[in-house]
Amino acid sequence: MSGQVARLIANIVVAGAGVVSKAFVQAYQQAIINAKSGKTVASTASVSLKAKMSKEQALEVLNLKANPSAAEIEKQFERYFKANDTAGGGGSYYLQSKIFRAKEALLKADDPAQPAADGSKADTTKP
Repeated sequence: MSGQVARLIANIVVAGAGVVSKAFVQAYQQAIINAKSGKTVASTASVSLKAKMSKEQALEVLNLKANPSAAEIEKQFERYFKANDTAGGGGSYYLQSKIFRAKEALLKADDPAQPAADGSKADTTKP
């Protein structure tokens, strides 16, 4: 009886290994086709080129009013970034990244040499 059970288990393992290996080969072939056609690059680029944080959202994240100075932005950034430090065990990398991106968006919006957070260029004709 135990010989039959062992044979049955062996057959199941061999059949399962065959199915898994066929699936792996098909997935690998599809990955090669996608890489040659450039589908992987397009999907990766669409993920990494998400819209930048808007000035309004950045102001909300840092809890600032309209047109803050660079010193106010830095002060709020330091305060919130340290409050969400993961070293203490209660912080969040996600929140820290949002806070960092908010600071980045607001400082770029103030700098006329840099493009604004929404992708538009700042008006450099004003004195």
